[in-house]
Amino acid sequence: MLDDRKLEVLRAIVQDYVSTQEPVGSKALVERHDLGVSPATIRNDMAVLEEEGYIAQPHTSAGRVPTDKGYRLFVDRLSTIKPMTVAERRAIQQFLDGAVDLDDVIHRTVRLLAQLTRQVAVVQYPSLAKTTLRHVELLTVAPHRIMIVLITDTGRVEQRILESPANIDEATLADLRARINAMVTGRRYSEIGLALADLPLGFDPDDRGMVRAVMAVMLETLVDTGEERVVLGGTANLTGFGADFPYSVRPLLEALEEQVVLMRLLGEVGGDVVTVRIGHENPHEGLVAASVVASSYSVGDQAVARLGVVGPTRMDYPGTIGAVRAVARYVGQILAGS
Repeated sequence: MLDDRKLEVLRAIVQDYVSTQEPVGSKALVERHDLGVSPATIRNDMAVLEEEGYIAQPHTSAGRVPTDKGYRLFVDRLSTIKPMTVAERRAIQQFLDGAVDLDDVIHRTVRLLAQLTRQVAVVQYPSLAKTTLRHVELLTVAPHRIMIVLITDTGRVEQRILESPANIDEATLADLRARINAMVTGRRYSEIGLALADLPLGFDPDDRGMVRAVMAVMLETLVDTGEERVVLGGTANLTGFGADFPYSVRPLLEALEEQVVLMRLLGEVGGDVVTVRIGHENPHEGLVAASVVASSYSVGDQAVARLGVVGPTRMDYPGTIGAVRAVARYVGQILAGS
């Protein structure tokens, strides 16, 4: 266990390396930080930190840089998260308030996170499994064709087309729409099948085929949308961090192109706590030189999806954590009021 002074030295090394991208020496620490000890003491503390694996010397006669272990301790011991300024908070809210629908909210969030953190932003669409139905609409779009529209409490909209073998009676369709909404509005998607189980029995035998067809399409929608969608933005930001990746940024870019990898990056995030995974803590080999900072966003008390950023391990962790946390909170507020 490191004592408080060595933790201060480690914190100073991380801060200086993040801001300068240059290995940090004892002389620089003395000049930039009021550590209250002699240069010899700082050198001894740095030797202990290196021996314990918290810092490393990239080249002979060079200063020291944090290791994944050093960054992890720095993040775990963060006493303060860099707060958003009043102007930044106002800008976030105004930017997201301008969204016209869920797709717009998601894409605005991606752009916002990428701009705030200068990293790659990843935002997941709200999970259907964790949302409830707000409304079901049944519309006649042709004599033998019905459009089924499912709208969730987060503003997510799913549309399907049903081909009917017979002409559609508008009165029957209106009755079916009303009954479905009475049965499923406010229910989770997982409860819809059970809620509608006896629905056909309330209709004339000649209409039950159409009712069952509508039910089947609604239930198929749950299967079709089981694979959640993720939106990525700001990959161009990585071009400014080429020196942070030992060989090439290409493995990271290739990893980010895979939806499965993106879902796995966000998969372990739960609740409103911001999760930070650093370097080799990430499950994909393309991410061993990267850090992931992520959080859930909630509608009411229910976490419905996740968002976060990916960047080099040489990251402004206090600022990034603060930005991710603030944006997640505002996204939840926007969706709750949609």
